[in-house]
Amino acid sequence: MSDKLPGLSPNSEVDERHAALRSNAAAVRTVASAVEGTLGPKGLDCMLVDRFGDVTITNDGSAILGKVDVKHPASRLVIHGARAQDEKVGDGTTTATVLAAALVEEGVAHALRGVPPTKIVEGMGAGVAAALKAMEEAAVRVEGLSDPRLFAAALIAGRGDEELARLAVEAGQLVPEGKLRDPAFRLGKRVVAKEGAESCVFNGVIVDKERMNRQMPQEVAEAPVLVVADALEPEKVDDEALATEAGFRRAGKLREEFEANVRKLIGMGVKCVVVEQRVDETAEELFTEAGVMVLRRVGRRDLSEVSDHCGARPLMRAGLRRSADEIAPALGHAARIAEDERLGHISFSGGAGQPTATILVGAATMEVRDERARIAADAAAAVQAAATGGVLPGGGAAEIGALPAVAAVREGTAGMAAYGVDAVLAALRRPLSVIVANAGFNPLEKVEEAVTQQAATGNRRLGIDCDTGAVTDLLTAGVVDPTPVKTSALRTALEIAEAILRISIVIRKRDEGPSSPGQATTAAPGEGVDC
Repeated sequence: MSDKLPGLSPNSEVDERHAALRSNAAAVRTVASAVEGTLGPKGLDCMLVDRFGDVTITNDGSAILGKVDVKHPASRLVIHGARAQDEKVGDGTTTATVLAAALVEEGVAHALRGVPPTKIVEGMGAGVAAALKAMEEAAVRVEGLSDPRLFAAALIAGRGDEELARLAVEAGQLVPEGKLRDPAFRLGKRVVAKEGAESCVFNGVIVDKERMNRQMPQEVAEAPVLVVADALEPEKVDDEALATEAGFRRAGKLREEFEANVRKLIGMGVKCVVVEQRVDETAEELFTEAGVMVLRRVGRRDLSEVSDHCGARPLMRAGLRRSADEIAPALGHAARIAEDERLGHISFSGGAGQPTATILVGAATMEVRDERARIAADAAAAVQAAATGGVLPGGGAAEIGALPAVAAVREGTAGMAAYGVDAVLAALRRPLSVIVANAGFNPLEKVEEAVTQQAATGNRRLGIDCDTGAVTDLLTAGVVDPTPVKTSALRTALEIAEAILRISIVIRKRDEGPSSPGQATTAAPGEGVDC
């Protein structure tokens, strides 16, 4: 079967399929090359420059993929997959991208030789399933939140920054273990970075907002807290109804009722009101006169954290019509709420609800601040993932350790699906290969050393020391990655590879706008490969 690109007949289904595969594989390879150089302890930084000349320097894969300008749909698919990886476990986006690129590269090579993509995908699924099982069986559980492996995982994810790794562990220890295991809670999101701040763990919630005006109190103590997951304003009357006398009277009545509700809250002793959306001017005036601190336009994540910490139950605007006795159980309480005018945030501490922690990261400049925030977030995510799912040896050793399990599947796989298993075997070598190459060693030599030593000793924790190039037990050396990060990265890579290998043709959609009745067209072979 010929796998040469056209100039041949545009009606050739095989040529079109091969062109689509080549185009997509090249796009995925380009995305992977943008982050491969950052992988491992010797990885370098990437400089991102926007159209205004502003520069971001980072080696955080998630940040790079989130900012890189891509046009090819396959590139976007990889980036969306990596973003899902980051949202799920907070780290491992670079590993997921590297593995996905390797699976696609190997899979496309087999497809161009005539292996049906469905068979390749079938074999990949079987191989990845075996690798995942092997990793989960090899995982080492963390014994409580004081286990030193938590710090080791945070240090690796935090790119060797001991201060931020320590803060991440300290923050994890302040959060109840049940909350730390809750998938809806993300310790990595509890990072606030400020220029000029002292880095520390704050036992409470920090909201990156200021009080509504300077006449409101800067600090309140033993404060009942009301959380409004809505706008704090009277109900609206549409313009058409407002033009009528009845509508005008109704608007006036609604405003009177609203003002009465605000006064009721003040009479209940509420000292802090946290509002998701806007706050009516009359409410602002009444709260200011009563010495109530008000925060407006607070994001849902912060709103949820304040509610959990203070023990408040968020109310909608309509809920304020209830009697004081009915509203009282929804109020939370905080021992202290204070605004730091220099840093521009408000802190809640001593809440009546769940204990929590915020990692406050200080830096000298905006650029350093943003990068330190990313490092702290990765370290915190690693602490949470390790606490919930245990750890595996890092440095690509865990992937190498899964090779025997996948090889066993390869031996028992008949037919062309075996080529898909071969693709997994090749892809599992890629992370270690990239890591040692970034450290300045010959990847072919070092990968084979690790594979050979693991096979000879039966120790699946062996990998390459990137300082000396020697084979060493990476788990004992403290080079560990959280198990959920590793397994999620492999699953994400498989999903990306399956999606791309199943594409037989790329078609440009017509513009669905009302003024453009265009029609779908087949993209030219190789079109849009560059990212």
